[in-house]
Amino acid sequence: MEKTIGVLAVQGAFAEHADSLNKLNVKSIEIRQKSDLTKHHIDGIILPGGESTVMAKLLHDLNLFEVLKDSIVSGLPVLGTCAGLILLAKTIVSDQNVYLGTMDIVAKRNAYGRQLGSFQADGQFAGIGKIPMTFIRAPYIESVSENVEVLAKIDNHIVAAKQDNMIVTSFHPELSGDLSVHRFFLNLV
Repeated sequence: MEKTIGVLAVQGAFAEHADSLNKLNVKSIEIRQKSDLTKHHIDGIILPGGESTVMAKLLHDLNLFEVLKDSIVSGLPVLGTCAGLILLAKTIVSDQNVYLGTMDIVAKRNAYGRQLGSFQADGQFAGIGKIPMTFIRAPYIESVSENVEVLAKIDNHIVAAKQDNMIVTSFHPELSGDLSVHRFFLNLV
């Protein structure tokens, strides 16, 4: 049966994720409002990079927040990249806000600095091998609980992790042209 992946499309790099899925011959649906989540069957969802505070506000304004959180808690596979990582984190360093808060990680927002601190690196990703990683105003994961698997580190900072049905990356796999992280996510779906 063909898989359908929802891509949160309220803000951020959603078009690039849809393009990556298209290259893998996987159908995607843009999730812009609550009915997009409730009327379509989706097998997984991607929370893209962007501005996490804006995305969280829009999730509430569009009545998407609760249904999205409930779906993830109920086991819907999710890939959160950059801002998506922040949305899923249970704790954010120096920030009392918790957004979806479904993953047992402590995230450090803008850990690599502002836009000028953006960079590319090649790093080992568990289960995949060496891949290109694009970091743009990226967070990293400061710590994880014992039920979270660390998938990748750069300069001794955790930049990818997995817990149950959730995968997060600090970097933007949709910008590298390499489809391995999307394939890795699809294997979870």
